[in-house]
Amino acid sequence: MMRSSRPRKTANLSDSVQQQLTMYAFAAGAAGVGVLALTSPAEGKIVYTPANIRIVQNGGLIRFDLNHDGTADFGLSNLRMSRSSEPLSTLRVIPERRANQIWYKGFAGDSLCAAALPKGTKVGPNGGFRLDYPAGEVMAATGVHGSGLCPWVNVKQAYLGLKFVIKGKTQYGWARVKVSLYRSIAATLTGYAYETIPGKPIIAGATKGPDDAGPTASLNTPTPEPATLGALSKGAPGLSIWRRKESVAATPESN
Repeated sequence: MMRSSRPRKTANLSDSVQQQLTMYAFAAGAAGVGVLALTSPAEGKIVYTPANIRIVQNGGLIRFDLNHDGTADFGLSNLRMSRSSEPLSTLRVIPERRANQIWYKGFAGDSLCAAALPKGTKVGPNGGFRLDYPAGEVMAATGVHGSGLCPWVNVKQAYLGLKFVIKGKTQYGWARVKVSLYRSIAATLTGYAYETIPGKPIIAGATKGPDDAGPTASLNTPTPEPATLGALSKGAPGLSIWRRKESVAATPESN
């Protein structure tokens, strides 16, 4: 059977139908933009730096740079000296800039002690930070002050709570240190991290934030079908118009 050579008639849609279809197209486009906006990643994340640095006695200040901008933020010192007949060893954490602070936990004699935070502690604005100790805080000491000064005594793993400033904005971070103490102090810095969003707390021990954990829930949400988007934008009449158009387009030509 030969196909008719007659040209098909072009259907002329009324102005109202054209207007409704145009509005549908705008609604569908806007909905697509909305879905893309939902999947946009947040700006912040946790920056973690693994380490295995021994804090050697009398080996000088071990500095570390939380945000890798080329400027050290804190330092660790393990100093041993002789006083009378008994040696004195002191492990101390020191802010490299006056605005930087360390979470503290009380005093031992005339020394301010750095807190040995357990994993999972929220390090943020409610932490125990002090600005008036730029010389740093003692983690542990032996000798004339008595063995075990401050809370870092033979800890297999604990965290320093850190508060520091980047371009005038406050950031929070942590440093993980293990300490053994007998007649002298042996300490190792095993890692550190900070949260890139100013003012946002970080969990001690966290090396990944929600922004690093893979696709967000919105990425797994199915995209609505165009007809549904049309129905949302125009209601039931708009949906009916779209279905009629689809039906006309799908009808085969007569032979």
